[in-house]
Amino acid sequence: MSEQQTTTEEKVLNKEELNEQVAENEEVETASEEIDPLNEALAKIQDLEAQLEEAAKKEQDILLRTRAEIDNIRRRTEADVEKAHKFGLEKFAKEILNVIDNLERAAATPNNSEDESVKALFDGVELTLKDLISTVAKFGIEPVGAVGETFNPDLHQAISMQPTEGFTTNQITTVLQKGYLLNGRVIRPAMVMIAA
Repeated sequence: MSEQQTTTEEKVLNKEELNEQVAENEEVETASEEIDPLNEALAKIQDLEAQLEEAAKKEQDILLRTRAEIDNIRRRTEADVEKAHKFGLEKFAKEILNVIDNLERAAATPNNSEDESVKALFDGVELTLKDLISTVAKFGIEPVGAVGETFNPDLHQAISMQPTEGFTTNQITTVLQKGYLLNGRVIRPAMVMIAA
């Protein structure tokens, strides 16, 4: 074979090798082009999954806060209803205390009369007073402030302090007006005099 044929064959072979190399390079470029969109798609999927997880956490947080708020509203409402049941009579109780005070004053009036009708009237006032006190007690109204009790500023209102024999300091010596509680809440403090 001649050199020219060999050179031509080498050129053909070189061309074929070049074509193969170009084809390989194109495949590599195509593969790398295919890999880049795949990587981008994977990155986007991961980003979307992270956003989805964050949204799920926010939704869970909102759900928990809403449930807690509903529970708080329910508890407050129950407490308000309970207070309404317990203390709904407070205004009425304050008004009825004046009637009790008047009946106690009438019952405390000395009965020097021998007249039977006057005695019956006093007995009727005492019975009415006892019945009224037992009725209001059924609804949670109870008196406070008795002679000999220790002074309590939450329950009693001190009008004066006087040294008194037979009583220790801060002990109630005289009750000027009874105080009353409605289910444990003071609706009127007792006006008292205490020992100094």
